[in-house]
Amino acid sequence: MYVRISNSGGRQYLRLVQAYRDENGKVRQRHLAQLGRLDELDERTVQGLIDSLRRFSGEAEPAGKGKRVEPQFERAREVGPQWLLTELWETLGLADLIRRALSSSRRGFDVQAAVRLMVFNRLCDPESKLGLLRWLEGVVVPGIDTAALTHQHLLRAMDALMDKREAIHKGLSKQLLPLIDRELSVVFYDLTTIRIHGETEVEGDLRRYGHSKELKGPARQCVLGLVQTADGLPLDFDVFEGSVAEVKTLLPMLERCVKRYPIKRVIVVADRGLLSLDNVAEVERLEIAEGRTLEYILAVPAGRYRDFATVIDGLTFAEAKESVREGELEGRRVVVAHDPERAKEQTERRREKLTALTEFGDALAAKLDAQDAGSNERGRRASDRGAYTRFSREVFDAHFSRFITPELESKRFAFSVNDEAVAKAEGLDGKLVLLTNVTDLEAEDIVERYKALADIERGFRVLKRDIEIAPVYHYRPDRIRAHAMICFLALLLHRVMRMRLKQKHSTFSVERALERLRGIQLHQVKIGARRLRGLTKITPEQLGLFEALEVKTPTANAV
Repeated sequence: MYVRISNSGGRQYLRLVQAYRDENGKVRQRHLAQLGRLDELDERTVQGLIDSLRRFSGEAEPAGKGKRVEPQFERAREVGPQWLLTELWETLGLADLIRRALSSSRRGFDVQAAVRLMVFNRLCDPESKLGLLRWLEGVVVPGIDTAALTHQHLLRAMDALMDKREAIHKGLSKQLLPLIDRELSVVFYDLTTIRIHGETEVEGDLRRYGHSKELKGPARQCVLGLVQTADGLPLDFDVFEGSVAEVKTLLPMLERCVKRYPIKRVIVVADRGLLSLDNVAEVERLEIAEGRTLEYILAVPAGRYRDFATVIDGLTFAEAKESVREGELEGRRVVVAHDPERAKEQTERRREKLTALTEFGDALAAKLDAQDAGSNERGRRASDRGAYTRFSREVFDAHFSRFITPELESKRFAFSVNDEAVAKAEGLDGKLVLLTNVTDLEAEDIVERYKALADIERGFRVLKRDIEIAPVYHYRPDRIRAHAMICFLALLLHRVMRMRLKQKHSTFSVERALERLRGIQLHQVKIGARRLRGLTKITPEQLGLFEALEVKTPTANAV
């Protein structure tokens, strides 16, 4: 409804008019009331009409007569990513799963909501638990009243996760089954180290000093094992002590995975650090449904290529293009892929290092010879023992000890190059050696299965770069495991989003999609006693993202 001025009999009148559509859908107007002659309506009369309408609508009358009520705008709060994640959380059944698992919890607050907030924060703006409370000041999470949430609520929610972790793991396996190819499931397994702060010792401590892949040196850490499908969907995880050997983590996780996911076939694809012939024998003894053995594709570490030298030496590869050949070792199938371009790069890089080291050694020897001939340079006098120490350190740091040998027993500084070792190394350049018991796939398919692991390893990069699983500031083992579970759930949402974007041929990554949706914000304004709310206008690009991710578009009333 609105007011309009109409002319009649040479006079102007103020009328109340309503717009409507007739049965044909055409817009019409109908006259509802005549408010009076325009020349007889003074400011006082109009203000009285406004005040009357305000009282009728429940809005408070302004403090002073004739005063205009100024609108009070509240801080705009981000809602786009939170809406998307909430819809995924609900449609994937995670809300019901965690709510059922924690139904016996008597903690006096919504534990499922607290868990959901911690998971969402990992994807939107990873923060500590205290930082999460600050993050909530600028966002709206549909269906959750965050005003009463405290730091202690978050910690108690983590404890609740660990109290019911078995129920949650079992429930997750049921929720994920529809997303898994049950005829042939290729399972990828890998480990990564997670840096942890703290110096104290506690019972059952997971924090151990080990070689950190992140810092490239010793650090206090734990180890995270992750099982994923060929599509990158995370199936299971576990947290181990920071000094654990990789091969010891494989079998327990595979046995648990096989029990939780009743699939007909499992081919385990694992990286080089997991290969041990003793471990392979154990894997071969592991049975799955209907007495079938577990199948595997394991990469052979370059340091173990000597064990496979007889197989590799007996194979002939194409010189100008990539080629795949296969042989056998101790009754096991060995697949070898050769990449000439990579071989050339590795050979050239080794030769450059070898040349630099030999030139350094020759320079040391020349300096000693000149010194013996009476040509002394400024500074401390060089010695054969000092030259040996400097050169040995350079060789060790370059990992070239098998190619260059400093002569320890020689009276004068000298070294030798093992040309045979160099030739053998060059013969192995560009080669990928895989050990497998899969018999019904071609050698080329075996190689492709393994190379897919590079894509799966992005899951760890997502955990570390985007979800920021490390560093961990908790010290209790259960809290560390709860933190890992929250990050695992965040990775699950991330991977589902990635799968849907790929299926719709979207050019957006998950990170860019969430960034674009941050532009959707909730705006609220208070005018007197009335409170109005609305969303930022949603762009066609944002609408396309909701469609690609199979999520309905948000509305102001829904959030």
